[in-house]
Amino acid sequence: MKIAIIGGGPSGSVCATLLTQRGHEVAVFDEGGRPEHIAGESLVPGLIPLFRRMGIEDQVAAIGVRKPGVTFFPAPGKEYAFSFSSLPRQFPPYAYNVPRPAFDRILEARAARAGALMIPQRAELIAHGEKLQLSAETLASAGIWNGCQPDFIIDASGRRRLAARLLNIKADVGPRRDVSHFAHYEGFDPETPSGQVRINRLADGWSWRIPLQSKMSFGIVMDQKAAASLGKTPAERLEAAMRNDPLLSLETRGAKRVSEAETYANYQLVSTQGVGENWASVGDAFGFVDPMLSPGMMLALQSAELLDKNLASHPLGAALEAYSTEMKGILSAWRDLIDYFYDGRIFELHDRGREFQMKLPFLPLGFIETFMSANMSGMASGFTTADPWSRGVLKYAERFVLGTTPFPSRYAIA
Repeated sequence: MKIAIIGGGPSGSVCATLLTQRGHEVAVFDEGGRPEHIAGESLVPGLIPLFRRMGIEDQVAAIGVRKPGVTFFPAPGKEYAFSFSSLPRQFPPYAYNVPRPAFDRILEARAARAGALMIPQRAELIAHGEKLQLSAETLASAGIWNGCQPDFIIDASGRRRLAARLLNIKADVGPRRDVSHFAHYEGFDPETPSGQVRINRLADGWSWRIPLQSKMSFGIVMDQKAAASLGKTPAERLEAAMRNDPLLSLETRGAKRVSEAETYANYQLVSTQGVGENWASVGDAFGFVDPMLSPGMMLALQSAELLDKNLASHPLGAALEAYSTEMKGILSAWRDLIDYFYDGRIFELHDRGREFQMKLPFLPLGFIETFMSANMSGMASGFTTADPWSRGVLKYAERFVLGTTPFPSRYAIA
């Protein structure tokens, strides 16, 4: 097939690599212009097998910091560490934190080495009923395929969601309408263990700390009104968040900002239709669930891998239907998992589980905590997020330990 990919970001570049390796003629349209500092710097272990398949793990490791897990601070004096070392042996027990521009360049270069044609220009899409086409001007300026239309189009345009907007496709929208500000800093206290990502619950939201080589990515996610009350500019809001939180104020006394402060509108949005007669969406163009637990890059690259797998295994119509069903299930699973952190249930489960085990002295000390931690690590790693057994364990534990009556958690994030 002749395949046009709109967008050369991570999902588009991985699509290009995998599909070109299968013998398709792939052209990637990307006008460039992405900012120097991009959110999505923390990866999850579920991506390591793909990096190995593409032969790029050494390159990713060279620019990144090895990430052993995530530590949450949901309340003063409360610390919950999740380690990927508790994953089953068949799964890599680590991930990487990466500077996004360098990481993106690795993926773009891999696509070019695979033989994809990288076209540094904007592509204009036109709708013909349910089908998508490139405009005649786009084809002419690209000088490809003798002016013939591609057989298939992949929308990897990210939050622009070009195909969905062109075809007036609606989206399922989640409840949160947060704003995110972040920047790079020097002088943060080092994380323990080295490379560990840290999530702090704040009075009106939460903050992240992602260790990078020689600097720290620090960001806040909160309701837009709460963020506005901290200052007029993103930089002012970040500084105020550090000052106002007792724990952060102690740990960031020597912090110095070394980059521009960036702003992202955070949203939870999944297209109701991610495929069409001759097209499919990947990455954020299909859906984005939330920055909590860092699933964005996992979902972006996993969507590319799933689309490639289904196109190789089925006729086009069946392939697109299977791909759409899988991606919607995975997006829904991540949203459900993230809800456990926002409403505090995951930490209540941890506390109540410890109390519950005290009543069962015949079990080895820490058995329940170890078992649940391993299950949660598997889900947060991206390996078992949508696995029915892992999801069932979490839901059963919730009913058995917390009961069926909703209650306000002291750990809930505003």
